[in-house]
Amino acid sequence: MATLRDLRRRIRSVQGTQQITKAMEMVAAVKLRRAQAKVESSRPYATKIQTMLSKLIQATESFAHPLLEKREIQKV
Repeated sequence: MATLRDLRRRIRSVQGTQQITKAMEMVAAVKLRRAQAKVESSRPYATKIQTMLSKLIQATESFAHPLLEKREIQKV
């Protein structure tokens, strides 16, 4: 059977692990929020670029490029 000292040491160890885990979760949440904010802030630029490219493609009839061809979307 474990002694009182062993039990207290084990409790402190578990509490320390919980504290580290919570801190890591908080850091991950901040990183995720920051990445989401960057994606949201870049959406207007992406929309504008997409609009400009579609207008350019419509304006030139004979322009063909492999990256501008319509293709099937593959789900992973």
